[in-house]
Amino acid sequence: MTTTPRPVIILVEPQLAENIGMTARAMGNFGLDALRLVAPKGGWPMKGVRETASSATHVLDGTTVFPTIAEALADLNYVLATTARERGQMKRVFGPDEGMAEAAGRLAAGERVGILFGRERVGLSNDEVSLADAIVTFPVDPEHASLNLAQSVLLVGYEWRRAAGRAALPFSGAMRSGPAPREALISLFQSLEADLDAAGYYPPAKRDGMIRNMRDMFHRMAMTEQDVRTFRGALRALARRPPEE
Repeated sequence: MTTTPRPVIILVEPQLAENIGMTARAMGNFGLDALRLVAPKGGWPMKGVRETASSATHVLDGTTVFPTIAEALADLNYVLATTARERGQMKRVFGPDEGMAEAAGRLAAGERVGILFGRERVGLSNDEVSLADAIVTFPVDPEHASLNLAQSVLLVGYEWRRAAGRAALPFSGAMRSGPAPREALISLFQSLEADLDAAGYYPPAKRDGMIRNMRDMFHRMAMTEQDVRTFRGALRALARRPPEE
């Protein structure tokens, strides 16, 4: 089975174990599994990191650690740096959708792609951003521009999965039975209208108009075969109800 090529996620000097664990979880959500850490604070592995990774501990098990960014990027052909701030550098700036489309295209062409994420408090330095080919930034509210590290990875992972053509939903809301045939609808109308006639529901002068309006209501529902069967069963149950004393 051919494995879809995937970008590498690189965290620079991450400090909190829970952020690394949640990053692994976000990666697992969207099929990413290559995590690199640059000089993590407190060393590696960190106490408590696995507790926040949920079922994505395989990402942590495969994590590689590098002392410098240059070493973490050495085998990559194309690097995107994530930042919330304008850096004054002559680089292409992508939204996450455009950036991951670029990444997916390069991966498909055989290049190795990495996505660089900065420290929890201060992000990436200008010198670190200068090592990347382009920037990815997010269309956030400028009054609340700071994203949690794992949130940033989650957004990138989602857009990469879409760009890679792997965003099929796990289930759909498709009808389990087909549209009701006209014969079944007409039979339902006749049964319902006969029951309402017997109950004295229709004012004689308005009967025809009320019938047409009610039929239109059912047509707007676009009833399925199962809908008609269910409705007819409900009518039969009402017809069997003993009269009130």
